[in-house]
Amino acid sequence: MNKYLTLPAVLVILMLAIAGSFMASAALGDSAIFDETAHIVAGYTYVKHLDYRFNPEHPPLVKTLAGLPLLFLDLDFSLEKGYWGGINEQWWAGNEFLYQSGNDADQIIAWARLGPILLALILIAFTYFWARQLVGRWWALLPAFLVAFSPIVLAHGHYVTTDVGATLGIMLSIYFFLKYLFQPNRDNLVYAGLAFGLAQAIKFSAVLLIPYFFLTAIIFYFINHVYKDEAELSIEGEGLDFHYEYKIEARNGKPWYWYVGKTALIMVIGYVLIVYPLYALTTWNYPIGKQVIDTQANIQNFAVRPLADLNVWISGNKILRPFGEYMLGVLMVLQRSAGGNNAFFLGQLSSQGWWYYFPLAYLMKEPLPILIILLMAFKIGLWNILTSFKHGLKKALHRLREYASMHFTELALLLFIGIYWLSSVSSPLNIGVRHILPTLPMIYILAAGALRKWFVLQPVDITLTLLDRLENYIHTVFSFWVKITVLGALVIWLAIETSLAAPYFLSYFNNVSGWRENGFYYITDSNFDWGQDLKRLAIWVDENLPQESKIAVDYFGGGDAAYYLGDRFVPWHSAKGDPRNEEIEWLAISANTLSGALAEPIAGFYKNPADEYRWLERPYRFTDRAGTSIFIYKL
Repeated sequence: MNKYLTLPAVLVILMLAIAGSFMASAALGDSAIFDETAHIVAGYTYVKHLDYRFNPEHPPLVKTLAGLPLLFLDLDFSLEKGYWGGINEQWWAGNEFLYQSGNDADQIIAWARLGPILLALILIAFTYFWARQLVGRWWALLPAFLVAFSPIVLAHGHYVTTDVGATLGIMLSIYFFLKYLFQPNRDNLVYAGLAFGLAQAIKFSAVLLIPYFFLTAIIFYFINHVYKDEAELSIEGEGLDFHYEYKIEARNGKPWYWYVGKTALIMVIGYVLIVYPLYALTTWNYPIGKQVIDTQANIQNFAVRPLADLNVWISGNKILRPFGEYMLGVLMVLQRSAGGNNAFFLGQLSSQGWWYYFPLAYLMKEPLPILIILLMAFKIGLWNILTSFKHGLKKALHRLREYASMHFTELALLLFIGIYWLSSVSSPLNIGVRHILPTLPMIYILAAGALRKWFVLQPVDITLTLLDRLENYIHTVFSFWVKITVLGALVIWLAIETSLAAPYFLSYFNNVSGWRENGFYYITDSNFDWGQDLKRLAIWVDENLPQESKIAVDYFGGGDAAYYLGDRFVPWHSAKGDPRNEEIEWLAISANTLSGALAEPIAGFYKNPADEYRWLERPYRFTDRAGTSIFIYKL
């Protein structure tokens, strides 16, 4: 085995193969989820027509990657229909493109999902690459494995959405930014700028990198220039933090405003070399007058009018209008976040969200073996903090400064995780645990670092008697192998649980929270039901109903029931009453719709009683289900 194809490298390749097969199988079996209807047609029009009128509230990179394979298909898409001239008619256009134009919808969806799957695999590989520098090549396998077998990553990694791509972009951006801080040369400056630009071109939540970078740069300056304690560095085991390697070079005597200026320059590079060209290309054939009209319409209710007016002016400038389209997306996201989104959570309906939504959603959606690993790592870290106070506050503060200096990368990751979680918890936009996905690989890397320190064999005190030394050695070795056994059992548990969850990764909940079948009691939307099971409903109908039988369908998602079920289905909703009045004995309802119908609205939230399915007795006692998220009733 050569120096590149080492055993850890082979194991990473195996992880990539397994994760890829999981996502490919799920991608072929799942129907279009809600957001894909707009994202796929938008990506196609970006690469085919170089026109950005669809889906401006998300940056173009992931959608462009999804659209590129579609250029090799013979697809029909009309520029003469009303959706092409309408304002943000992306849903109508997506439905027409996939289901009403004679195209093979399943073929389009499958090809479009290739780009996101590739990004998910790169995320796994990069997690290993970065972790190897921090904890060594063997311990780096743990965070890579947790990402590769995470149902959250596998669920969103095979859809044409931005969450997994954003995770990769943010990680790349932080990695190269920190590398520049430790080794400030021209190459690293450019790499950091390009990585920052990629993150901004994938998801607008990456805007949080702007304050994070400035704050991190100031903290770095303070630690490495104001605090001058030259504590002796020690390297444990294999693998180097690059901050160890570049420690002396980082202390370059530059003033604080040098760091602030270079951080700003990194952002300028990203916006000029990545964001601007990508938006310039995808708006090339977007008529400037149309762009101005669409910008005015999309942010007509934006609260800060000077920003909105500036955006309209930039959109009308021939040179700056790519930045105008980017700015429009940012303002639309801010506008939507401020307004909230109707969400079901723990039996309630609200548009203003819950501060505890993301913590509880994460605890329900993350597999128990991962939670146990993280709990072990947290306990180790907390114990280290508490023991630092046993020699007094002054000594504890000294150790804290020493830790920040010697382990700045860990500190920087913790800082980002804190900022991102604080932003998510404070937002009323509670529509899925996927929104905190960018922090998960970083949490896994930090956990691996804590466990690695826990596993280090402690030296035996040579002043002890031979018998005592032997006893201590046996105890230490026994303790080490107990730890190995426990960690190995957790890894095997995760592998088995994820395999059993396939291909229903989106609806996965851990064993305490209802497994993959009963999580809808707690949360729905992109946590459980995003419309992924419509194809499975069509299969169920073919296998279980007589040819002449019809089924009433109340479906939530990005599929089209008529496309898959033909004339065997009747579109339905609660206000239409009992399907038996029209001699229909079967009813299928999406979990998202039914959970919302049965939920209790919080004070001030209006819910139409006609939407509550009050006529349906014992709603959760369904006869069967398609996949996990569509409930089927024999009335």
